[in-house]
Amino acid sequence: MSLKKIINRATNRDKFTTIDDYIEFCLIYMEFIKTNLQAVIVSQNENHYRFFQYKKDGNYNVSRPINSDLMLSFEDIERDRNQFSFILDNIKEKEIGSQSNRQLINKIIYTCQQAIGASLDALPSNKSNTARKLNGDLFERFIRLIILKLGVDVSTGTIGLPIKVDDSETLSMRYQHDLIIKVDEVTKAIGSVKTSSKDRIDKIFIDKFLYNRLTESNTPHFAIFLNDVQRKGKEPRYSINSTFLSGHFKVYTIKLNPLDGVYYFDIRPNMKTEYILKDHIKTFDNFIIEDIWKLMK
Repeated sequence: MSLKKIINRATNRDKFTTIDDYIEFCLIYMEFIKTNLQAVIVSQNENHYRFFQYKKDGNYNVSRPINSDLMLSFEDIERDRNQFSFILDNIKEKEIGSQSNRQLINKIIYTCQQAIGASLDALPSNKSNTARKLNGDLFERFIRLIILKLGVDVSTGTIGLPIKVDDSETLSMRYQHDLIIKVDEVTKAIGSVKTSSKDRIDKIFIDKFLYNRLTESNTPHFAIFLNDVQRKGKEPRYSINSTFLSGHFKVYTIKLNPLDGVYYFDIRPNMKTEYILKDHIKTFDNFIIEDIWKLMK
């Protein structure tokens, strides 16, 4: 398939309505990049990151950073797609929590989403904002489809907030959320899904604070991020830069309110070792294998 047809498919939301749609697109993209890239550029500072440079058909654009430790090949995806489906269908079974299954969950979702993002990077620069919005919307939909496959009642939309004044309901307002998890029509948890925490981390913490203060409740709030890295430097000496604001995260966790789970696919090294971060940030597999079920109780 030509790059033009791949981009046309990536920009059509109607082509992404099932998990299989995401996997099929990923296979098409991974097959394309085997032989149709201008170059694969290695990051100067963290060598496991790669940048895909397109040929003339992609305006010689350079893609976002791709973590080669997480990005699967065409053959990997084709071989493991049935196992991935089996894992999701049997997520509560004890043996599902093996290290190999956990890695497969993270890698397949990461690869499928980065295939979309990297293909959109081939668009002309004047369409970058549209591409960014589309990529975010498709990631949010992908995560929602994953959760639905687990048998969980999850939706996106607005929640009406009845505001009581002097013990009587006199005011109301509506809040928009990426993920609303319910059990028997009762909202059990609220989630935010973003490709990156850049420029968004403040709002996620504040949303929990305001929601629970206004409703006089303690509804859990969680966040799911794809990664927190971006390209920096000039061709050909590209490197990566972290977009995660660790100081903001720590201060909000201590002084405002901690989130009830923060999950990454491409987790940064300091999130595994630094005080506060290591206790509040995990990889995504932890969310669907263990934590989501605790939130629903």
